[in-house]
Amino acid sequence: MTVEQIQTIVESQKAYFKSGATLNVKTRLRMLKALREAIKANLDALHAALEKDLGKSASESYMCETGLAMSELSFMIKHLKSYAKPKRVKTPLAHAVAKSYRLPSPFGTVLVLSPWNYPFLLSIDPIIDAVAAGNTVVLKTSSSSPNVGEAIKALIEKVFPPEYVAVILGGGETNDALSAQKFDYIFFTGSKAVGTKIYENAAKTLTPVTLELGGKSPCIVDETAKIALAARRIAWGKFLNVGQTCVAPDYVLCARRVRDKLVEELKKQIEKQYGRSPLENDAYGKMISKRHYERVMGLIDPQKTVCGGKGDEASLKIEPTVMIDVTPSDPVMQEEIFGPVLPILTYDDESEIVDHVSNHDAPLAFYIFSSDRKRIKRLTSSLGFGGGCVNDTVIHLATPHMAFGGFGASGLGSYHGKSGFDTFSHYKSIVDKRTWIDLPIRYQPYSKKRDSLVKMFLK
Repeated sequence: MTVEQIQTIVESQKAYFKSGATLNVKTRLRMLKALREAIKANLDALHAALEKDLGKSASESYMCETGLAMSELSFMIKHLKSYAKPKRVKTPLAHAVAKSYRLPSPFGTVLVLSPWNYPFLLSIDPIIDAVAAGNTVVLKTSSSSPNVGEAIKALIEKVFPPEYVAVILGGGETNDALSAQKFDYIFFTGSKAVGTKIYENAAKTLTPVTLELGGKSPCIVDETAKIALAARRIAWGKFLNVGQTCVAPDYVLCARRVRDKLVEELKKQIEKQYGRSPLENDAYGKMISKRHYERVMGLIDPQKTVCGGKGDEASLKIEPTVMIDVTPSDPVMQEEIFGPVLPILTYDDESEIVDHVSNHDAPLAFYIFSSDRKRIKRLTSSLGFGGGCVNDTVIHLATPHMAFGGFGASGLGSYHGKSGFDTFSHYKSIVDKRTWIDLPIRYQPYSKKRDSLVKMFLK
């Protein structure tokens, strides 16, 4: 798509927004309901596209993408009228007689840049929240998941006119053309490197942004953990979408005395969940590209591999892999893995957990398996991270009742449910002053009597 074509879309959306067409809450509800029905009617096509791009089964696609999107839609439809109302707040006595309120208002035209790993969910969820808040939206999908991009474009065009929500496909040139436009808000999900560039460009025009990034999310397993259950839940969270999940446990930091037991349980769970030959399992996905496949395979050290380790270049599949005796200096610990490789490090004292996690960039997620409630409280309170779970993995993002987002290097801002509505809204603080009385103490000329009265109000 050319710069001129993109500019035309953005200008038409800005004009549509200025017309006030998106401000009516009934209109927003009608469009969200239409989107939900369109998703329901096109599940087969959406799941087929996800299978082509990522090898996802229909079951996993519904559980982790289309079903979650419909859940977000249902939640937002239920609560939108409440969210969109002005919020009354207390008025200080010094402001009497007046009422004060916060008025949620849309930013205008929003740019959503979505990734390839959950290409449907991470495209549609921001659209839901942005439309609910009254914005128009330009969505740029990832060129690495072209089939899903085409399916989303077809879906959106059945529901929204392009001046309301438009989907743009393409690669680097399209991204450059989009960066030349002035949006009112930018929502990006992807890598830290690209997110940093977007943040830098947005700063030039003072455009607000949300950045959903990633990082090496630790998973702590202490000596009090229920090891069999921990292994089951870690295996599920790590190898879901073949490890291509921004909140997947990147590595395990395990109490030394229970490591061998954890490894044996992980082996059992990998076979139970993915079969003896995971590469032949049709429900087990694939790497998004050859480059990504080669990068992840390059992180596997055969000398430290106790489970898996094999790949099939033709299908771009890599076995669920577990590595032990890993050290912080190993290649697998130098970058976010984003693949089905689970390194296990060990510790002897809780202080080692704190040192290891706090000496690196704040992760997007933090997981701890333990029965020691005091330890859980100490670690979740003292360490910096976006969000996480106690005695589970990944599921903290699958709820509209809590915000999901990063912290520090793992992101900026959050969304889902009420938080998503808030992200795409500017809250105007308004004092509505009555006209039948006007207290004179704020006006000149000032006097000692007046100063005494001011000090009574302001202290």
